[in-house]
Amino acid sequence: MLRSMGCGTSHTSYSLDALAREVIRLSRLLTRDRDRLPADYLRDPGLRNAYIHYYLPANIAKVHLPLRELGRHPGGLLRRERLRVLDLGCGPGTSILGMLEFFSAERLSPFLEFTALDQVAANLRAAGELFRERQSSLAAGTSLVTVTEPVTGALKACRGPYDIIIFSNVLNELFPGADDRVARRIESVGAVLDGLLAADGACIVIEPALRETAREMLLMRDGMLARGLTVYSPCLTQECCPALANPKDWCHEDIPWIPPDRVRELDALTGLRKDSLKFSYVVMRKDGRTLADCCGNVALRVVSEPLPSKGKTELYLCGRGGRKMTMRQDKDRSPHNAAFDELRRGAVASFEGMMSDEKRYRVVQETRIAAISLPGGKTAAGREGS
Repeated sequence: MLRSMGCGTSHTSYSLDALAREVIRLSRLLTRDRDRLPADYLRDPGLRNAYIHYYLPANIAKVHLPLRELGRHPGGLLRRERLRVLDLGCGPGTSILGMLEFFSAERLSPFLEFTALDQVAANLRAAGELFRERQSSLAAGTSLVTVTEPVTGALKACRGPYDIIIFSNVLNELFPGADDRVARRIESVGAVLDGLLAADGACIVIEPALRETAREMLLMRDGMLARGLTVYSPCLTQECCPALANPKDWCHEDIPWIPPDRVRELDALTGLRKDSLKFSYVVMRKDGRTLADCCGNVALRVVSEPLPSKGKTELYLCGRGGRKMTMRQDKDRSPHNAAFDELRRGAVASFEGMMSDEKRYRVVQETRIAAISLPGGKTAAGREGS
């Protein structure tokens, strides 16, 4: 379970009741009223204040999971002496703050050279202030350059190559309402990666865990594969995403999280509840490296919570061969497959000797299961009503 730092006190200019009203307004715009969400909504001081105090503490931690998975590869991207990072549509520096927190916690010490791009100057001022408050937490040096420009202007405004490029809660805001928005996002993101991402760098995309936004991110994922990029994680396969086959399916994370006191106070006033981190993500690379390199050919990712019923437990696995329901009958539990009991959403494990047909796997007594990774994050295969 993740515990998050607070957002500081320098931006507290509203009473708690007034702040709660702005949090409710922003929550509605981000969910049921998304068709009314302005492209530059954080230009509104009330919405920006609500974001900084309520959404920022949780969103900071969302970049930790893709970073942790990048850190597993023996290629060692995160262990370099210097990392150039471009955060596009950075808002008040959310992912940059998350990276500072991650590298401090992991005791990694590259020099972090950040470029933050956003079309709202007030966001960049907030990003600079929050960055200065936290940069001392990192043992190695850091720097921050801010660029006032929309995401679509990144190619002319920024000079690569960058080792890491981040699109956090930005993709769904590009070309909203356009019938061809996914195709245009693929072209726009592809052009940025062609022009600004280092040959051995990584692009992290984080999106809201709503069905519409997550499915559009998966469509973009498949489009980037067609352009020749590799999906590093969370997928262990370079096949088209099987979650897109059913219009009711999508993929998202759901990580238990301990919120700071201010978020708890706002939850009590608003009736909202932010006790876990819900988001979708994909990490892409140019160099062909994938998380599967570290896991082997028989590795699969758990994409549901366990589904127990009388005499058996089921869960969904995804990887080579697609996404399949997997069942183990209680009578087939054995020392070889005992690790099945510990598997939760997001876990990666190797499976040898499962029975398989077109629609499902079956764990039998001889099946050997070994957990490769049991991360704090959870990759959830969402369904309507789940």
